[in-house]
Amino acid sequence: MNIPQISLTSLAHGGGCGCKLAPSVLRQLMSSQPSTLPYSQLLVGTETSDDAAVWLLDDRTCIIATTDFFMPMVDDPFDFGRIAATNAISDVYAMGGSPIMALAILGMPIDKLPPESVRMILDGGRAVCAEAGIPVAGGHSIDCPEPVYGLAVIGTCQRHNLRRNADAKAGDTIILTKPLGVGVYSAAIKKGMLPIERYAEMVSTMTKLNRVGAKLGTDGSVHAMTDVTGFGLLGHALEMAQAADLSVKIDWKTLPFLIDAADLARNGFITGASKRNWSSYGERVWLPPNFQDWERDLLTDPQTSGGLLIACASDEASRLASFIAAEGYPAARIVGRFDRGPAGVFVEQ
Repeated sequence: MNIPQISLTSLAHGGGCGCKLAPSVLRQLMSSQPSTLPYSQLLVGTETSDDAAVWLLDDRTCIIATTDFFMPMVDDPFDFGRIAATNAISDVYAMGGSPIMALAILGMPIDKLPPESVRMILDGGRAVCAEAGIPVAGGHSIDCPEPVYGLAVIGTCQRHNLRRNADAKAGDTIILTKPLGVGVYSAAIKKGMLPIERYAEMVSTMTKLNRVGAKLGTDGSVHAMTDVTGFGLLGHALEMAQAADLSVKIDWKTLPFLIDAADLARNGFITGASKRNWSSYGERVWLPPNFQDWERDLLTDPQTSGGLLIACASDEASRLASFIAAEGYPAARIVGRFDRGPAGVFVEQ
């Protein structure tokens, strides 16, 4: 079958998790929303900007519900579908749960994209769901000016395995499971400057399911989890810090990056979302003296389908990091700690 080669990214003004509203805008929009506290079975709502909603179904079983969708950051429709699906499912894993089914969310400019390309997007999403062991059980589609795809995902976990972003403890160690730099790579794609081998590296990390989160939820030494997506490492670390009322200390020297991320950032391949992120939360982040702008941009870089950020007991951190690496996440690193102090992020060099 000869499918017309149409650049998906040329049809969208943004892509991946870089499409997310800036944290400052999101706070403003959510400030007038009613509290969810009266619902006693709603264990996790909007209070701490966690990854998914969680409903206590009975004394032991929790239902996890989330949705995530965005515009393309790559031109290959099958890869776009895979990336969007992996990213959406990640929220369930980040809560310590396992997905059970998904619903597709599809908006396509039907006058610009041939049906074959749209079908390939859906096929990519189904392929990832099959890898996760879940069906795409339905969905909804609309005619849309820009291509949009994602999933609503339902998962479950036992109540004692639920992991929120808010429960880190002073003295906890922080582990990051995937390398940073996806947004930088996507900026290079936009300018036709990303080598094919680096494209393969980027797609590989973005389509790696965070399924280790379900196993980490059963480990009592793991206290809190979230996934690193559109707000960058600093933004999601800040959410954990504020939710726990603790300071986060990030060790710059230990952070894992995609192979060419530093060189590309140094040469100006930065997304607009990275700048918006810093404007939204920079006053609660403290950087080392003489820290370069490109270094800061790597820390605010929006990650599409990024890794898990894990708070765990310090005496178990080495064991857990080794376990995560053995589960198929070779970039997993110990990258910092939680301390008592102002609720913010301190980067150490």
